[in-house]
Amino acid sequence: MAREDGRSRRRGQGELEGQVLGALREADAPVTAAWVQERLGGDLAYTTVVTILTRLLAKDVVSRERRGRSFVWTPTADVARLAALRMRRLLDGERDREAVLASFVTALPPGDEQLLRALLEGADREGRPDPGNTRHLPPGGTAD
Repeated sequence: MAREDGRSRRRGQGELEGQVLGALREADAPVTAAWVQERLGGDLAYTTVVTILTRLLAKDVVSRERRGRSFVWTPTADVARLAALRMRRLLDGERDREAVLASFVTALPPGDEQLLRALLEGADREGRPDPGNTRHLPPGGTAD
């Protein structure tokens, strides 16, 4: 992507992955990396597109199938799933999960907070263990 001064703008972390996954989701059938490169405007190197596709494969949000001497790629998740994976990876990297989650929740606008509450209540009704309920844990309080 070019800026007004003609130089390329550096994309934010995860932005390119989201763009590649979005392009794949627009396709009617499995597509090649060259198709993705063209769809994104062609300002990316082919090798960059292949690298991003390979990273998405490792995150299990795309699949690939050999077709001739190349691969064709298919999305297995949407951009929301990719964002959730990034959020989870960030949370997993923190020592004090409770503090991070508390800070996240208190920073949410009221509408988002209510949406999160509704989603959590729905997940609890579907049989997800209550994280505040330690009765399902073995003595010592941690699961193996």
